[in-house]
Amino acid sequence: MQHQTPQFIDIEDKVVGPFTIRQFIYLAGGAGLLFILYRFLPFFLFLVFGTIVAGFAGSLAFYRFNDQPFIKLVESAFKYITTSRLYLWRHRKPADIKREQDTVAIPQKNKPINPASGLSSSRLKDLSWNLEVKEDN
Repeated sequence: MQHQTPQFIDIEDKVVGPFTIRQFIYLAGGAGLLFILYRFLPFFLFLVFGTIVAGFAGSLAFYRFNDQPFIKLVESAFKYITTSRLYLWRHRKPADIKREQDTVAIPQKNKPINPASGLSSSRLKDLSWNLEVKEDN
């Protein structure tokens, strides 16, 4: 028994003329907002804000960034601005930094490296801290 496999599933159907339903909604929303701005703002302010609204609606409908829709870029930017970030700062004295640079061993290419022998207690603490810290995404 043969089954047909769907092809071109990543391409949206053109529903409203040459536009997909998503493009049509973005353009219709932009046109509606432009009409509201035209009715309630003076002409000069309408030109300023209307250009911004028209550009944003056009970008939502047609612009693709890294082969992704523009709305994903806007969503990622909004999420980056609104979520909290974890900043850690550990004060180290210049003498400690100098000692760390002096004790760093250069691995030899022919010698096999035992991963357990290269882990100090401070490195283990750093690794366990990285595993325990969970960020909200």
